[in-house]
Amino acid sequence: MPITRFLSGQPFQPELIEQMSAAFVRACQALRLEPVDDPATRLVARTIIELAERGLNDAETLFEMTLRQLEIDKT
Repeated sequence: MPITRFLSGQPFQPELIEQMSAAFVRACQALRLEPVDDPATRLVARTIIELAERGLNDAETLFEMTLRQLEIDKT
């Protein structure tokens, strides 16, 4: 799961980590980013983590809200 390297030991349920990872991979693809540790992908991961901490828990919503928060249109 690609997002796990950005979690820094934060406690999330395995099911939520799967949803977060799916959103992360999809957002990176939409933004044409490689899922590696660099400033751009850290920003994407941090945004997804913050949204999950606020209670969002499905990949589609996390993906959409991440792009919205970053003010990026996926189309």
